[in-house]
Amino acid sequence: PAATIGMGVLMDHATGLVIGETAVVGNNVSILHGVTLGGTGKESGDRHPKVGSGVLIGASAKILGNITIGKGSMIAAGSLVLKPVKQQTMVAGTPAK
Repeated sequence: PAATIGMGVLMDHATGLVIGETAVVGNNVSILHGVTLGGTGKESGDRHPKVGSGVLIGASAKILGNITIGKGSMIAAGSLVLKPVKQQTMVAGTPAK
């Protein structure tokens, strides 16, 4: 309800997509099915991810907590992201590295 979503966002097969209320999604972001932009359950207030412009988030990736995903980054399918991701970086795995 209160999430901020930029222009040109692609939600491909948006089935199972979860975006928390304090999440921010930049412009021209591609989000595939099954993605969660959620909280960890350990924080209150501003507790969801901030996704920069031009980011690609693969299917079933989980990005949890008040962390920043840098501009132009790529999150591989099925990854669990718990730490910030620098700009123009690709991360994969559980937890993502």
